Amino acid sequence: MILVTGATGNVGRELARVLVKSGHKVRALTRGTKQSMRPPGVDRVAGDLNQPETLPAALDGVQRVFLLSGYQDMPGVLAQMRRAGVERVVLLSSGCVVGGEMSNAITRYNVLSEAAVRESGVPWTILRPSGFMSNALQWVPQLRAGDVVRAPWGGVRIAAIDPSDIAAVAAEVLSAEGHEGHSYRLTGPESLLPADQVRVLATVLGRDLRFEGQSDAEARAEMSRTVPAEYVDAFFRFFSDGTYDDSRVYPTVQELTGRQPRTFEQWALAYAEALR
Repeated sequence: MILVTGATGNVGRELARVLVKSGHKVRALTRGTKQSMRPPGVDRVAGDLNQPETLPAALDGVQRVFLLSGYQDMPGVLAQMRRAGVERVVLLSSGCVVGGEMSNAITRYNVLSEAAVRESGVPWTILRPSGFMSNALQWVPQLRAGDVVRAPWGGVRIAAIDPSDIAAVAAEVLSAEGHEGHSYRLTGPESLLPADQVRVLATVLGRDLRFEGQSDAEARAEMSRTVPAEYVDAFFRFFSDGTYDDSRVYPTVQELTGRQPRTFEQWALAYAEALR
């Protein structure tokens, strides 16, 4: 039995689908009650990673766990897994932890989550992906309103990854032996500017789209309406101050799965209807 946390998210839902297709028994941990959000073929069990005491029933009979970073009491969560006899934890972290500063809120919660996993006594594997291609879905309101996409950090390249490729790697390291104690840096196959992504979307959607970079002041004001201040600051330190280089392409997805990761164009073709 494999427990998937975040099973309705970009990575977790695809991971659950892949595992079920491969013949694994999969359980999804959820705080909600909406059965429609449950991936097909996956058992749903209630529990809250912010409240480790709610987890024993969810962990009953579980051998392996796909775990997201950033919960309030990660040592407590891992202690419950150890007591339940979990044999491996695969943690979804971030590439920003390498050389990152603990004063950055995003780096800090990932570093602390990784430390909790390493110190838990449960065999572990850590995945450190780059930015997600699916972040381009935040442009949908602009795409529906006109032909201009405005976004911050127009000069910053990111080797963005398709969440389905993260899921493919996670399925591999959850299923196969030989990954214990390894941390894997995961990226897509190319490093693109936001304008490059918009040009790809123009081709895929058959539209004359144009990218315009936002000023830092405009971007900060817009992000601050929906994102907590410490995380807004974290992103600006990453990409305005240049403390995090997310542009390097790594071959890890191909090495672990035997196939090339999807390009942004391939991702956009798969999500064309959602982008229209």
